[in-house]
Amino acid sequence: MKCRCEWCSSDPLYVAYHDNEWGVPVHDDRRLFEMLVLEGAQAGLSWLTILRKRENYRRAFHGFDPHRIASYSNDDTQRLLLDAGIVRNRLKIESAINNAKKALEIMQEVGSFSSFLWRYVENIPRQNSWTKISELPARTEQSDMMSKDLKKHGFKFVGSTICYAFMQSVGMVNDHIVGCFRHAEVKEGDEVYK
Repeated sequence: MKCRCEWCSSDPLYVAYHDNEWGVPVHDDRRLFEMLVLEGAQAGLSWLTILRKRENYRRAFHGFDPHRIASYSNDDTQRLLLDAGIVRNRLKIESAINNAKKALEIMQEVGSFSSFLWRYVENIPRQNSWTKISELPARTEQSDMMSKDLKKHGFKFVGSTICYAFMQSVGMVNDHIVGCFRHAEVKEGDEVYK
């Protein structure tokens, strides 16, 4: 039996996310935008709740295409508020639309969302060596800086704790505990979502 980070429990969806995605470096702008929106949607909820709704989010938000989302109208906002497959919170929905516009501005300004975000770790995933889940921080100096800069650019639902969870999910940090079978695999760096 493989040793995993204890947070993923035994739920098959959670286990698959832990084993295949969490901590793997992501450089694709659309996927980075997706994860930032989903981390914001998770605020106050469990990540498993969001994972269970992720396919609905992908459908409802047109595959997280920021160009398409940035052009959403009030009718789209109403459509999303009526969609039981996602978290129907007006502030979170409006923040996703706002954040799509802001992400496009950053892409225009620096060339890619990935370049902007990965600079907080100097383009190299941070390799942590936690031995138990209780050692993991909720935020770091880097997530503080990311949060501050994203807010300065007009993003919403990007507090430091959300930013750190985002950094963990997209592989900017390897927070698998040392005893987890994924720690060494992620550290070796053979896997990258482009």
